[in-house]
This record gives sequence, C-alpha cells and structure tokens, in this order.
Amino acid sequence: MKQVRKKLLFWAPRILCILFALFVSVFAFDVFSPDVPFGRAITGFLVHLIPVYLLIGILILAWRWEWIGVVGTIILSALYIFMTKASEHWLAYLSLIGPMLLIGLLFLFARIAKVNSRLRKDS
Repeated sequence: MKQVRKKLLFWAPRILCILFALFVSVFAFDVFSPDVPFGRAITGFLVHLIPVYLLIGILILAWRWEWIGVVGTIILSALYIFMTKASEHWLAYLSLIGPMLLIGLLFLFARIAKVNSRLRKDS
C-alpha cells in the first residue's frame, strides 16, 4: 500500500500540472479570428502562452525538486492576482488559482513523503 501511495504522490502533481497547462493553453486560441492577420495572430498566440511556458518551466524543475513546484505555483497564483488587480470574477480565480494551489499542495505532500522515507531509512 505504501508503494501505491508513494507513486500516487509522485505522479499526481505532475500529471495535474500537465493537464492544467493544456487547459490554460486553450485560452490562447482566442487571438485567432478572421479579421486578424495570421502573423499578428501567431505573435499574440505565443504571448498568450507565456503563463504556460512558466508553468512548464516550473514543472520541469519540480520533477526533480518538489519544493520548486510548491513555491513556483504559489508565486504564479499570487502573480495572477497581482496582474489582474483582483478584479476578476471569483470563478476565474477558482478555476485558475485553485488548481495551481492544489498542484502546489500535492508537490508539498510528495516532498514531505520523500523526506519522511529518507528519515525512516536512516534510522
């Protein structure tokens, strides 16, 4: 049972982070419309994907060091609130900040489990 829990704690934040990055990237497609030139739309698309680039960067680092996932997702959550000046509808915050904080908590639990398993091996 411990092995299953350990694997779940390892994979859950990583898989959820990938799924959340895909979810957020869908919003970048709003730049494509018939009245926008293709070159300008591509530029806008790449700019709209900046949060996804940051999230994937955090995930790459957190794959090895879980604490980066904890800190990075909290910083991205706070950055979103700061950038929107807390003027969005509460559902926007729930759908964008909620998953990031959940992912951060899962990385925290994975880190704690790793430290605890190392302590048990040493004693």
